[in-house]
Amino acid sequence: MVLMPAGLQEILSGQRALVTGGTRGIGAATARVLANAGAQVLVSARTAPPDSPFPVITADMSDPDDVQALADGALAQLGGIDVLVSNVGGQIRRPGALQFSDEDWQQEIDLNLVAAVRLDRALVPAMLAQGAGAIVHVSSGAARIARSTSLPYSAAKAALNAYSKGLASELGAHGIRVNVVSPGFISTSRIAEVATEQKTDSETLTGQIAASLGIPLGRAGTAVEAAQLILFLVSPAASYLTGAQFTVDGGAFPTV
Repeated sequence: MVLMPAGLQEILSGQRALVTGGTRGIGAATARVLANAGAQVLVSARTAPPDSPFPVITADMSDPDDVQALADGALAQLGGIDVLVSNVGGQIRRPGALQFSDEDWQQEIDLNLVAAVRLDRALVPAMLAQGAGAIVHVSSGAARIARSTSLPYSAAKAALNAYSKGLASELGAHGIRVNVVSPGFISTSRIAEVATEQKTDSETLTGQIAASLGIPLGRAGTAVEAAQLILFLVSPAASYLTGAQFTVDGGAFPTV
C-alpha cells in the first residue's frame, strides 16, 4: 500500500513522468507514488519484469546509446516530459580504496553520475521548449560520508550533487527545477537477498544495521518514505525549491 500525503492527491494530474530504475526499491515506490498523484508514468530498467504495472523501456544506463534510446522512447510514448527522476545507481565494493581498478572507477562514474548527465542532456530540451519541468537526482548519503570500501560510488555521488547544483542554477530561469534526494539506510528487497546470503532474516539484519548506524529514529527507512519526498519535490507544492539537497536518513548523518 502506498500512502499519499494529505493535499498531494492528484497534484500531478496531467504530468508525464519518467523514473529510471523504476522496477525495484525506491524507483518502484516512486513510480507508484507519482501515479497515485495523477501522473502518467513510464519506467526504465536493465531488464523488464513480467509484472510491471507501468510501461518499461529497457536500458543499460551506463551505455550512451541506451540512454539516448530511452529518452527518444520516453518522448515518443509520453508526448513530452514534465517530471524526471534519475534513480539508477549501484556500487562496487572492494577491501580498500586502492583496490579499485580503472574499470571499477569508470563503471561507477558512468552509472552514478554520467547516466544522469546524459539523460538530462537528452530530455531537458523538451522541458525548455515547454518552459517547465522538475528533475530529481537520487544521490546517497555516501557522498557525505565516504567509506574506503565503496569510494568510487561516494565520489560519483558527490559529483552528482555538485552537477545538480550547477544545472539548477542554469535552468531556474527557464522554469525547470532540479533537486537532489540523498537516502540513508532504506530497507529494500536487497536486504532480503543479503539476509539470505548471511543465513538470517530481513528483520534481524535490518535491526542490526540500523543499530550499527546509530539512527536516532531507531529503524530503517522505507522506499515509500523516500518516494514521498521525491513526490513533494516534483510537485507544485515545492515550486520555490531548486538546487537543494534533501536527506532522508532518520537523522543518522552527524552533519547538517
